[in-house]
Amino acid sequence: MFSELSVTQQIAIWALPVLLAITLHEAAHAWVAMKLGDSTAYLQGRVTLNPFKHIDPIGTVVVPGILLLLSTGFIFGWAKPVPVQWQHLRSPRRDIALVSAAGPGANLLMAIGWAIVGKIAFLMSQYTELQSITGESLGFLFFVSQAGLIINLLLMILNLLPILPLDGGRVLCSLLPPRLAFYYAKTEPFGFFILLGLLLLGVLNLILYPLLTLFYRIFRAIFGL
Repeated sequence: MFSELSVTQQIAIWALPVLLAITLHEAAHAWVAMKLGDSTAYLQGRVTLNPFKHIDPIGTVVVPGILLLLSTGFIFGWAKPVPVQWQHLRSPRRDIALVSAAGPGANLLMAIGWAIVGKIAFLMSQYTELQSITGESLGFLFFVSQAGLIINLLLMILNLLPILPLDGGRVLCSLLPPRLAFYYAKTEPFGFFILLGLLLLGVLNLILYPLLTLFYRIFRAIFGL
């Protein structure tokens, strides 16, 4: 879909969806943590939609930018992690899962939102009078909506992988019996290297791409895109 576009066009299309996907993902973590008793993120100003509070220069700007320039067809990034003091939560084991699931949950809601935007752009493009006036704008909006759908589905799937410190790893850790959770938690310092190894070996792509394709097709079928 995006392969025929120039790098400048791709940046224009992907910039807002990537920024929103990462920002709202982290803001959701912070908001749910606040609601469940931990105000650490709130006191640091992280319960906000202001992207500058969440942006990580490397993960939010450099990495997605390099992936676009290299035309990898694979875009992802990350923001500054939200600080959570688990001991402040009312029911730590339960609330760890809820706080962790909030990020992917926000991405799912954004995917639905972008799918609706895409449907509106598609329907508006069917009217000749609108198409003649705003054809290019509608086309651009449709591309942006598809980028938003893809990046949010990708971040949701990636973060739900059962690898610490990803959200899926934290959810799994909270669900395991305490003794198993204790030993599983010891894998967290190696999580980044595990992900990097899976990426370099091509295993991560083998996991993510089929799931992303499946969810993308489901969304397109549901919303008639």
